[in-house]
Amino acid sequence: MIMAYLYVVEVADFLFLLRQTGMTWGNLSTHLSKLETAGYVVMEKEFLGKKPHTSIRLTEQGRNAFEEYRGNMKRVLENLPSK
Repeated sequence: MIMAYLYVVEVADFLFLLRQTGMTWGNLSTHLSKLETAGYVVMEKEFLGKKPHTSIRLTEQGRNAFEEYRGNMKRVLENLPSK
């Protein structure tokens, strides 16, 4: 779900993803860390005034991986037998 949201935007902040996914703060943070370790996302942390702000974007590798996943899911769904 995180990858899908990031696929349609150039960059998103942590709070946007938190609201869109309905995940808890810790759960989202854990998922993003794993995606970052895999090379699928880049997280940039900064301060806006005195408040921390995290921006997240897909890497080219992440975008390609999501496109491949999306194509695979399309094929699976198209090949489901109909009633």
